[in-house]
Amino acid sequence: MAKRALVSVSDKTGLIDFVQKLVDAGIEIISTGGTKKAIENAGIPVMSISEITDFPEILDGRVKTLHPAVHGGLLAVRDKKEHMDAIKDLGIQPIDFVVVNLYPFKETISKPDVAYNDAVENIDIGGPSMLRSAAKNHRSVTVVCDPADYDRVAESLDENAEVPFALKQKLAAKVFRHTAAYDALIADYFTKQVGEEFPEKLTLTYEKKQSLRYGENPHQMAAFYSEPIKNESTIAAAKQLHGKELSYNNIRDADAALGIVKEFKQPAAVAVKHMNPCGIGIGETINEAYDKAYEADPISIFGGIIALNREVDAALAEKLHRIFLEIIIAPSYSEEAIAILEHKKKNLRLLQVKFTDDNQDFAQYTSVRGGMLVQDLDTKGYADIEENLKVVTDRKPTEAEMESLKFAWTIVKHVKSNAIALVNDGLMVGMGGGQTNRVGAAKIALEEAGEKTKGAVLSSDAYFPMNDTVEEAARAGITAIIQPGGSIRDQESIDMANKYNIAMVFTGMRHFKH
Repeated sequence: MAKRALVSVSDKTGLIDFVQKLVDAGIEIISTGGTKKAIENAGIPVMSISEITDFPEILDGRVKTLHPAVHGGLLAVRDKKEHMDAIKDLGIQPIDFVVVNLYPFKETISKPDVAYNDAVENIDIGGPSMLRSAAKNHRSVTVVCDPADYDRVAESLDENAEVPFALKQKLAAKVFRHTAAYDALIADYFTKQVGEEFPEKLTLTYEKKQSLRYGENPHQMAAFYSEPIKNESTIAAAKQLHGKELSYNNIRDADAALGIVKEFKQPAAVAVKHMNPCGIGIGETINEAYDKAYEADPISIFGGIIALNREVDAALAEKLHRIFLEIIIAPSYSEEAIAILEHKKKNLRLLQVKFTDDNQDFAQYTSVRGGMLVQDLDTKGYADIEENLKVVTDRKPTEAEMESLKFAWTIVKHVKSNAIALVNDGLMVGMGGGQTNRVGAAKIALEEAGEKTKGAVLSSDAYFPMNDTVEEAARAGITAIIQPGGSIRDQESIDMANKYNIAMVFTGMRHFKH
C-alpha cells in the first residue's frame, strides 16, 4: 500500500518543489481547496480530500478534514493490531505525512482596523486538529508545519527512503510550539476584545529573533525574542545599519535609552549606561541636545549608548565618532553620517527605529522564581500631572525653574529607585540612582554635579521621609524641588525648603523603578 501525504497550506513557499519530491519518493498526495489547485496547476497528481472522506466540503470550507477517515488515518498506532484492524474494517487508509500550515490569523489581526468578523474567519480549526493528531502519532506520521523544514525531510527520504524518528520527534515538538503560539495569539485577541485586564490564565507567545553569544555574563546562555505583532517603535523592530551583533546587555540598555528619548517632543539626546541615564540634553537642534547630554557626564558616556530623536547628520556624526560608543539609536541617518560612522567605527552599532506613537496597551512582564509579575507600563508623564501640581512652599518656582522641574521629573522616572535627578539649563547635571536611602541618592547626584548644582533643580521619584534631603540640596545651591509628596512628615521638608527659600512642588504621583 502506497504511503500518503495530506497537504493543505496557507503559506505556499516551496510547496511545489517539496510535493514533487514526495511524489518522486512514491507518496500519494491528498489535498484541499487552493492548495490542491496549485498542485494540479503544476501538473502533479493529487487526490481531493472528498475522495478520502466520501463527503463534500461544507459550510464554506469550514468542515472538510474534520472526519474519521482523516483522523483515523492519522491517529492509528501502526504496531497496535486492534487499531490497524479497526481502520481496515472501516476502509480507512493510514496517512503517513501531514504538511499543513495555518490560516493567517496573525497577519489578519496585524492589519490596521481589521474587522472583527475577518479575524474570526481566519481562525483555523481543521489545520490545528490535523497537526496535533499527526504530532501525537509522530512515531508513524511525519508532520511538517514550517516550509523551512521541507529540505531536510526531502533529504531524509532521498537518503534513507524514510524519515528517522529523531527528526519526526523534532518536527512534532515544533508543531506543538506552533499550535500553542497560534492559540495564544487568538486567546490574546479575544481577551483584549472583551476588555479582560488580568485573565485567570496568562498565555504569551514570542518569536525568536536571534541567538545571543551569552547573557548578562559570559557563563549565561541567552536569546532575543520579539512579540509576534511588532510595534515599529521598539528595539525588537529596529533596523541595524552597521556594526557587530547586539549583545544581551546592549539590547537592554538600548531599550532603556529608547524609552527615555521618546518622552521628548523637542530635540533630545540621551546617554545610557547600565540601564541608567548618564546624560540627557534637550535643545533647539539635535546637535545642541547632544552637546548638553555629553557635557552632563563626559566620563560615564564612554562606552555607553546614545539615543537621539532626530536624524543624525554629518556634523553630529563627526562629534559622535570622537568617543567610544556601543550603539547609536536614531530615526534616520544622512548618507554622509553613515559614511563617517561606518568608516571610523567598525564595530559601532547603528540602529534605525521608527519614532511612532507607542501602543498604550503595553504590559510589563518581570519574571520571579516560580512566577511572573505583570503590570501596565508606566506611560504617565508630566502632562498627566501638570493640572494637579501643588506649590507647597512660600516661594513659587520661576518660569525657568518650572521648565527645569518638568525636565527633571521626566528624567527621574527612568532612574532606578531610590532616584534623584538634577537639571540645570536644559541638561541633566547629576543623577543618583539605585540607593537604599534617598539622602544617599541625593548626595551622589550633588557630588556628581559639583559646581553645576548652583541654580539647579532637583527631582525625586518618591517622597522625602525626612527633611535631610532638602537640607543637603539647599547647601549645594538647589533652588527648586519637585517630588510626589505623601509622607506623614511632609511638613518638615516644606519647612526646611522655606528656611532656604527653595520652591517646592508636589506632583501626587511617584515613579518607582526597581
